[in-house]
Amino acid sequence: MNLLNIGASAEGKMRIIQETVPGKQVTLAHIIASPGEIIYQKLGLNPELDYKQSAIGILSMCPSEISVIAGDIAMKTAPIEIGFIDRFSGTLIFTGRISNVQSAVANILAYLKNNLGFTVCEITRT
Repeated sequence: MNLLNIGASAEGKMRIIQETVPGKQVTLAHIIASPGEIIYQKLGLNPELDYKQSAIGILSMCPSEISVIAGDIAMKTAPIEIGFIDRFSGTLIFTGRISNVQSAVANILAYLKNNLGFTVCEITRT
């Protein structure tokens, strides 16, 4: 969770302090179905996929280390390919067939919510 504190200093100048407060939450769970080839290339993902039947799953969560656990859940749920895990920012990106990506994202959210008490967002899709 990001907190923003805006105040004025003694000299009348605006002072902005932004800090991150760790919580247990998934702030983004998005599926890009049938993405264009250029998106795969720009993200450095496997270019040998059938783009018409594939999808990209993108999640953002904190604490950031949970992205490693989420990646493990995704791989144990469905035949997906991990594209990127960042344990410092809490980002997870993976690819696979649309139904497999959908299943993996849903299982990640269910596990984090039901087993670890996370606040989770809705799955969005384009």
